[in-house]
Amino acid sequence: VQLQASGGGLVQAGGSLRLSCEASGRAFGTYAMGWFRQAPGEEREFVATINWRGDSTDYADSVKGRFTISKDNAKNTGYLQMNSLKPEDTAVYYCAARAPWSSAYSYWGRGTQVTVSS
Repeated sequence: VQLQASGGGLVQAGGSLRLSCEASGRAFGTYAMGWFRQAPGEEREFVATINWRGDSTDYADSVKGRFTISKDNAKNTGYLQMNSLKPEDTAVYYCAARAPWSSAYSYWGRGTQVTVSS
């Protein structure tokens, strides 16, 4: 599975962005997907995850109620809708996929930069 994240950009605080994660390769529909982010000088952190069917999600406390993760298996694409953005959301965002037989995210896309101005 190869992943390509897109949709980042510069937005004012309170604004919205939608990130996309397009997958190529086999069986993306059977993979769970996650979004992670890394701010300058900090470690990469978990943002959100969704199971392979798209009916179970989990979020970091810092984004609950503001971000929504989704997955369209027919399009081999995952999404992260980000609303009410804050300057502290500024980071490089990465999408990742986890195979059904694995507990770890083995497939990672290149990141997309999200910058939120105050």
